[in-house]
Amino acid sequence: MARGLDHIVHAVADLDSAADIYRRLGFTVGARNRHPWGTHNHIIQLPGFFIELLTLAEPDKMSGDLFSAMFASYNREFITRGDGLSMLVLESKDAQADEAAFRASGIAASVATRFDREGKKPDGTPVHVAFTLAFAKDAGAHDARFFTCQQHYPENFWNPAFQQHANGVRAIAGVVLAADRPAQHRDFMVAFTGAATARDESGGFSIDLPRGAVSVMTPQAFIDRFGQHPPVTERGPRLAALRFKTANPAAAGAQLEKAGVFFTPLKAGAISAAVLGAILIFEP
Repeated sequence: MARGLDHIVHAVADLDSAADIYRRLGFTVGARNRHPWGTHNHIIQLPGFFIELLTLAEPDKMSGDLFSAMFASYNREFITRGDGLSMLVLESKDAQADEAAFRASGIAASVATRFDREGKKPDGTPVHVAFTLAFAKDAGAHDARFFTCQQHYPENFWNPAFQQHANGVRAIAGVVLAADRPAQHRDFMVAFTGAATARDESGGFSIDLPRGAVSVMTPQAFIDRFGQHPPVTERGPRLAALRFKTANPAAAGAQLEKAGVFFTPLKAGAISAAVLGAILIFEP
């Protein structure tokens, strides 16, 4: 069964500044959270999907565990090359089963591993949240990582109050990767998503998921479609863009203009903007 989009990691050098920028763009940004291995984050929720603004704030807390190696260390190195979208995460009903499926496909990168942390409700009340992750590896991707995330206490994590945004964003439409040779990553992406197949598109392919879609396209196809340059792909495919479903792209544009962020008009009333090494696309 295909796995829907769960979240994206937006790795940044300055977490406070990044949170402020997202707020000025009209997003509701959650409180600062801390991981045991030294990364800190802010969460921006949409229904069933979230953006994880993340930085390594306490490197002294890193150890030899899986999360330090696969998550904290990787994002620290990623940030040295600039801000951007560093990790794509799909939803999981059973991370142990995902690991088994990844091993059968030859793409497993770890055992399924659980971690717990404290979260906060809108009123500041602490709550317990826990996740089990199963990592997958595309051997040709050095600046993009992939895993599934099983939530054990979703009722403590998801909150409709956090999913209301002044820019009118209502849901995630898709995630876009740029790659010099999209076809070389097709088998991996089909196995990672659990989809039955991928459909061809100009300059690449897309996979429709229960929540959103994943598209992989050449840099030129990306420029032609979104009017923006994707991250440099010399080290392999890059997570390049988030596509949002928006009640009113013009209102989102006004929010961007107010924040001093240049945006590009696209077809059918959509707009795109470059923000902290990522392209954000607001679609009607």
